Amino acid sequence: MASSQRSAPRPSWVWSLVLWWVGFAGITGVLVGQTDVSVNNYSWGTKTRDGLGKYYFGREIAHYMTHQGAPWLERPERVNEEKPDLVLKALALKPGQIVADIGCGTGYFAWRFAEAVGPTGKVYGVDIQPEMLVLLEQAMAVRGLRNVIGVLGTPEDPKLPEPVDLAIMIDVYHECSHPAETIAAICRNLKPGGRLVLIEYRGEDSGVPIKALHKMTEAQVKKEMAGQPLEFVQTVRSLPWQHLMIFRKKD
Repeated sequence: MASSQRSAPRPSWVWSLVLWWVGFAGITGVLVGQTDVSVNNYSWGTKTRDGLGKYYFGREIAHYMTHQGAPWLERPERVNEEKPDLVLKALALKPGQIVADIGCGTGYFAWRFAEAVGPTGKVYGVDIQPEMLVLLEQAMAVRGLRNVIGVLGTPEDPKLPEPVDLAIMIDVYHECSHPAETIAAICRNLKPGGRLVLIEYRGEDSGVPIKALHKMTEAQVKKEMAGQPLEFVQTVRSLPWQHLMIFRKKD
């Protein structure tokens, strides 16, 4: 409710201080923004319905799906749309390896990775939403898996507790609000020769029934990885709607 009394006039020196601070803050904000763009290739532009209005190498970053959309991650159709068996075949995981499932959600793939690396291996299920980690824990308990560890990351850093053999992002990278920082943090936590795998719906294919901002072209992914300490290995094209792109940490 608005007050019926008016505030007493402020002395002129107060207004001078306020104006100075506003000006200083504005200049600082501009400088920070310029640094952010020049260092990390970010820019701000037109905001579309499904995006943030924040661009990276000319690509508008998409909104991430909240935990309220979790049932979509477990939809029965996903088996045929994404062929998890073919993903596992392409990754060729070995017992004892350590995997980071970045943006793990409900653990749709995490439990598969856990079975592949066996009880001597580990899977770190990383998400920035605590609610997703609760769902992950519940799902792993139902399956009796004890080698999946939930990790609460941030938009800038997955917060991996130790170096990993494989970091994988499935239908996730295009939603990272800080892709440069996220990938740099992942690279720091890859073992020598460790792999980063990005699985994204094919942006080149108009027949893939996914919103445009939630797809990526192979060329765009390579462009965004070029400044990171990674070397491109191969693109696996056996999935129905996605490409599976493998990068390896440079020596």
